[in-house]
Amino acid sequence: MPTLSDLVSRHTALDSADVDWIHSLVSDWQLLADLSFADLILWVPHRTGTGWVAVAQMRPTTGPTVYHDDVVDVVVAKGERPLIDIAWDEQRICREGDPDWSSGVPVREETIPVRRGGDGPLIGVIQRSTNLSSARTPSRLELTYLQSASDLAQMVAEGRFPFAGEQPILVRSPRVGDGLLRLDKGGRVTYASPNALSAYRRLGLHADLVGADLGRTTAALCFSDEPINEDLMLVASGRAPREIEVENGGTVVQLRAIPLIVGDGRTGALALIRDVTELRRRERELLTKDATIREIHHRVKNNLQTVAALLRLQARRLSNPEGREALNEAVRRVGSIAIVHEILAQMPEEMVEFDDIADRVIAMTAEVSLAHVMPKRVGGFGVLPAAVATPIAMVLTELLQNAVEHGFSHGSGNSGNVEVIVTRETDQLEVVVADDGQGLPPDFDLESTGSLGLQIVRTLVEAELSGRLGIGRRADGGTEVSLHIPMPLG
Repeated sequence: MPTLSDLVSRHTALDSADVDWIHSLVSDWQLLADLSFADLILWVPHRTGTGWVAVAQMRPTTGPTVYHDDVVDVVVAKGERPLIDIAWDEQRICREGDPDWSSGVPVREETIPVRRGGDGPLIGVIQRSTNLSSARTPSRLELTYLQSASDLAQMVAEGRFPFAGEQPILVRSPRVGDGLLRLDKGGRVTYASPNALSAYRRLGLHADLVGADLGRTTAALCFSDEPINEDLMLVASGRAPREIEVENGGTVVQLRAIPLIVGDGRTGALALIRDVTELRRRERELLTKDATIREIHHRVKNNLQTVAALLRLQARRLSNPEGREALNEAVRRVGSIAIVHEILAQMPEEMVEFDDIADRVIAMTAEVSLAHVMPKRVGGFGVLPAAVATPIAMVLTELLQNAVEHGFSHGSGNSGNVEVIVTRETDQLEVVVADDGQGLPPDFDLESTGSLGLQIVRTLVEAELSGRLGIGRRADGGTEVSLHIPMPLG
């Protein structure tokens, strides 16, 4: 399915400002669909000037849909849908005509011209289709919805909705069904849906909400012993198109204000209300859990550093060179794991930017090398899960140490190059550790090698990472170790 931007660029001549306005509209037009109990289809002029292309579609959550199949990417010629042509040519909302029975159910069709900004050009037409099969005598709630939808549609036609200059809302806003208040021009409640009233009851309201000044009522509930919050008053009275959260007695309510500006000025406002108490409680639990996990990683890192310090101290006391080197290798292995836990202690999730870890492992190898070798990284690992990062860090430590120790052994006069070449794909990570040192001995066999480091590498790559390990000689001298590691999706 092509994206909205793809469809606009492929079929239309709209500019970037038009596209941005359409994105803003489509990100928030669920509100119009739910208030209207209707399907919405956005049609924009085809670049040839001969017809219309459907670039977006929205179904209502408050009533039955008309279109069970998607109509996005459909192109129709002018004249095929006369109401679209009328709305565009006459720049007005078009409601003419009897219900359409062609689909077997009665459907009322309306069209709304879409204007960019108060004095901007027309950029499209919204087709609003209402399934009348379940029509009945409307309740007070439904009448309020329909009146609000009518005001919102007029704002779309006048270029007043979506609100220009407002930042996009990144979290889910309250929906119509969560709770709705209708306010008059002075900020007093003229209608309160049962869900909205229940939310205010949980905040501690005992009086009737209808007729109350919503700004003052909300402020009094939340700040009874403190000065009134003017920002809260501004939003709750319906004067600013923003979202706020109000809290009292452990209850948290999300409130979104939509000023209704029709014709010459503001006629009132809608306030969408959602009780988010349980959601915020779970978020706090997750934050506490994340903090606990980070603290555990921090303590593990400290304990590993203590173990490494003890091993280093013990190595200094040994006179046996082989024993000292074995302990130094253990220090490096413990250190590579400690680096991963140190990074995880700073991250909010169990995901790590592995390039930083790889660079620190590379630097650690260079520091303990007796040869004049400075390993370098080519390519990036990107973000890796902690379960993958720890074994890869150990593998990288072992391979770099082997390359420096065996490829450029026997004295500090040796020098050369060691590269860590990384290729990251969607579902696979390929790592090559290559050096131009002495190369593998003639009788080398990975299956029968007695090297503890290579045995650790092989176990980690094949058993823990489900990957493949390859070791071979380079054509121009030196050794090349390749890792092919599948990446978990998500």
